[in-house]
Amino acid sequence: MKKWISLFLFSTILLTGCAPKESGGGFFSQYFVEPFVEAITFIAELFGENYGIAIILITLALRVVIMPFMLKTFKNSQDMRGKMDAVKPELNDLQSRLKQASSQEDKKKIQSEMMDLYRTNEINPLNMGCLPIVLQIPIFAGIYYAIRSSEEIATHSFLWFDLGQTDLTMAVIAGILYFIQYRVSLIGMPEQQRKQMKWMGLLSPVMILFISISSPSALPLYWAAGGAFLVIQTLISKKLYTT
Repeated sequence: MKKWISLFLFSTILLTGCAPKESGGGFFSQYFVEPFVEAITFIAELFGENYGIAIILITLALRVVIMPFMLKTFKNSQDMRGKMDAVKPELNDLQSRLKQASSQEDKKKIQSEMMDLYRTNEINPLNMGCLPIVLQIPIFAGIYYAIRSSEEIATHSFLWFDLGQTDLTMAVIAGILYFIQYRVSLIGMPEQQRKQMKWMGLLSPVMILFISISSPSALPLYWAAGGAFLVIQTLISKKLYTT
C-alpha cells in the first residue's frame, strides 16, 4: 500500500511543478517534452488545426502502446494473489511463530522456512510490482508539459472551451472519469483489499480535479481521455484475468 501512495505522490509532485520547467530546456525537455509538442502540432494540422483532437489521439495512442504491459502486470498480480491465498494458512502459521520466536536463531530459521514456502510455490512478490507504472511516468509527464508549454494549444478552442483557459466543467469530467475508473477497479476485489484501496483510490480523482481547476482546460481534456481509456482497460483486465 505504501509503495502505491509513494508512487502517486511522486507523480503528482512531478506534474505540479517540481519537474523541469516548460521553458527550461535540458534533457527532459529535449527528449520528452519537445517530441510531444511536435507530435501534437503535426496531428492537429492534419485535422485542420484541431488541437483538442490531437491531444485525445496522442493520449489514446500512448495508452494503447502501454496497455499490454499494464495487462501483463494485472495478470501477474492476480496470479500472485491466487498463490498467496493458497499458502495463506501456512504463511499465517509461520508469521505467528515468527512473532513468538525469542531468539535470533529461531527467527532466522522461520524466515528461511518462509522463503522456502515462497520458492516452492513460485511466489515472487516483485512480480506484482509497479515497474510499468514507473516507466510511464516520464512519458505522461512529457505530454503534460508539452500541453502546458505549447502556445499553439493555448490559442485554440475545442468543443465549448478554450484550451488555454480553465474550464470547471472539463475539470469535473476528468475527476469523475478517474472516480469511475477507481470504482471499476474494485469489482471482484476482496473486502479487505477494497478497504486498503479506499483512500488511495479516492486520492487520484481528487488530486486530478484539484489540479485541473487551476490549469488550462487542455490538461483536464488529456486526463479525461486517459481516464476514459483506463475504465475500458480495467474492465478488460477484470474480464480476462479475474476468476
